[in-house]
Amino acid sequence: MGEKVAADGIGLADRERYRRKLQECLEGLARLLGEKRFDRPKNLVGLEIELNLAGADGLPRMMNSQVLERIASQDFQTELARCNLEVNITPHRLHGQVFEQLAEELRTALAYADRKAREVAARIVMIGILPTLDTTDLTAASLSENDRYFLLNDEMRAARGEDFALDIQGVERLVARSPSIAPEAACTSVQLHLQVTPGRFAAVWNAAQALAAVQVAVGANSPFFFGRELWRESRPPVFQQATDTRPPELQAQGVRPRTWFGERWIDSAYDLFAENVRYFPPLLLLCGTQHPLRVLDAGGVPDLAELVLHNGTVYRWNRPVYAVVDGVPHLRVENRVLPAGPTVADVLANTAFYYGLVRALAEQPRPVWTRLPFTAAAENFAAACRHGIDAMLRWPRPGRGGVAEIPVTRLVRQELLPLAAAGLDAWGVEPADRDRYLGIIEERCARRTNGASWQTAAYHHAREQGLDRGAALAEMTRRYVDLMRSGEPVHTWPVAWSAARRTVPSPRRAEANGWGRGEGSDGG
Repeated sequence: MGEKVAADGIGLADRERYRRKLQECLEGLARLLGEKRFDRPKNLVGLEIELNLAGADGLPRMMNSQVLERIASQDFQTELARCNLEVNITPHRLHGQVFEQLAEELRTALAYADRKAREVAARIVMIGILPTLDTTDLTAASLSENDRYFLLNDEMRAARGEDFALDIQGVERLVARSPSIAPEAACTSVQLHLQVTPGRFAAVWNAAQALAAVQVAVGANSPFFFGRELWRESRPPVFQQATDTRPPELQAQGVRPRTWFGERWIDSAYDLFAENVRYFPPLLLLCGTQHPLRVLDAGGVPDLAELVLHNGTVYRWNRPVYAVVDGVPHLRVENRVLPAGPTVADVLANTAFYYGLVRALAEQPRPVWTRLPFTAAAENFAAACRHGIDAMLRWPRPGRGGVAEIPVTRLVRQELLPLAAAGLDAWGVEPADRDRYLGIIEERCARRTNGASWQTAAYHHAREQGLDRGAALAEMTRRYVDLMRSGEPVHTWPVAWSAARRTVPSPRRAEANGWGRGEGSDGG
């Protein structure tokens, strides 16, 4: 979301013009697909991670502009709120020791950014939702200084016509209202990109949808929001409600929310772009000067700018992406399911699991989506968000037909990890790289431990030590940051510690520990 847009010159008459341009873009996309104009995949791993800023007290720090000024690297950008950043890692070929290479680059980038953040008394925190955020932290005044964020906020508020309502029943219940979309900024994620041919797009997207629940269950890391213990992965309900432009009457009519899982398996990438145009009113009515059909008639490649912009305001958990690079168009599946963190090792384990499994599932002779109803996949996703690594999921019975309910830990260890390993082998990933990172997923399942389960156990331990709610959340967050910087995967983290003897690393100790193995130099 970091790109800038100009907010000037938008009026009521623009809506009809923008709709016409969207239809032109859709027709242009259909022509490109029919003419087979798309680039071949280059087997590249694309990785983006949204981050939080917090102080030594564990509380959020609203100063991304100051931190970014000191980082001074195009790899880091703003995100929605001033307590957020985003880091983009240069794409790597999915081959050899790619995950260890990515891990080394990510450790170096995060360690450098953290050193720069400490210059203004802030720290980089890689977590799904910062547990210490409060309602007063996420208001319209908290939005980053970017025209797109202000315009998006204004348009979504106008579309809804009233405050955004948050009502989430988890372990506890949260009820809150917000006059802005700022609570959306609490949700920080990892985004994984995979370029695919048009002919393989549907299979890859369907596979990604089928495994989304598994990703959430083993990778959950967002159990707290606004001081309440909610779902094990609270980002999806928070994000959906914080961006819900439907007033209650439209919700009652069954109008689709802008953040959604989807409602069917697809046959083509075109299906998703067409649904986005058909179901969702445009929010950012910014028309470019290019006419897609004229560009095609002249033998060129259109940027489909209006369609791309509109597509960015429909928040699918697996999003279709159209882009043009060096004059050649391509398609990507953007996987947006995973929360950030807890450690670099955990992020790369989640990444390896996804890329291996999505390839294996997409290439099955009898694909999982031909044996699993889409409604079951959607229900699985909700169950995984609620229960995390303790979730029960519905999955096709191997070789026997039908669908059975199975603990996600058993499903992963018995069926999906071997598939993910085979998928990584097909990509050409080195066995040592494959085994290291898939081994982290296996250990999480064996110990039934992920970021969310550690956070909740550590929080309740702090409460048992006599701390009140706010102090326990802050104490748990500080402990999380210490362990995150150790680089050891979350399933190895101890839960218990003495609240009376808590230690916060001194600058010297923190510099030594870094972000795990291989902290690099000041190169961002």
